[in-house]
Amino acid sequence: MSVQTAATAPTEARTTPIKVRKIGHLVYEVSDVERSRKFWTEMLGFTVSDTNEFGMVFLRTAADHHTIALMPGKAPRRATEGLKVDHLALELASIDELLAAREFLKSHGVPVVWEGRRGPGGNYSVHCHDPDGYDFELYCEMDQVDARGVSRPSSQWSRAGSLEEAIAKPLPKSW
Repeated sequence: MSVQTAATAPTEARTTPIKVRKIGHLVYEVSDVERSRKFWTEMLGFTVSDTNEFGMVFLRTAADHHTIALMPGKAPRRATEGLKVDHLALELASIDELLAAREFLKSHGVPVVWEGRRGPGGNYSVHCHDPDGYDFELYCEMDQVDARGVSRPSSQWSRAGSLEEAIAKPLPKSW
């Protein structure tokens, strides 16, 4: 009897044009944003990149604008409901790949539930749900925070409700 390992397991034929470069960031609800910010910064060494008008805190470990984002939990909430993961983000290489991914998902009946550009991070993104209803974001062109540690100012966030609108209103390359 032979044992199958990841190295010897047959690979599935690639039928999707989507090529994820890396897991990008996780956004999740917390019951106390300040307590969680302290945990991520003081215990795990993350740096705050931004906060927004909704009380979210964006944290980074390297140059990506954010790796973890903390969302205030919606209160009041019954104990049995718990907190939730908002979304998991997967980075694509370019806006062209993101546009192709959006069309591929739609052509296969996967609903796109949001697209465009939100604010902190400045990235283009497409959100869809997996079969269990979990939100996944495909994105590209996340702001990179340089050695100065300075994030794009909120005056440059330029939110957009579609990829086409975001492309038509590009963000400044520096700040």
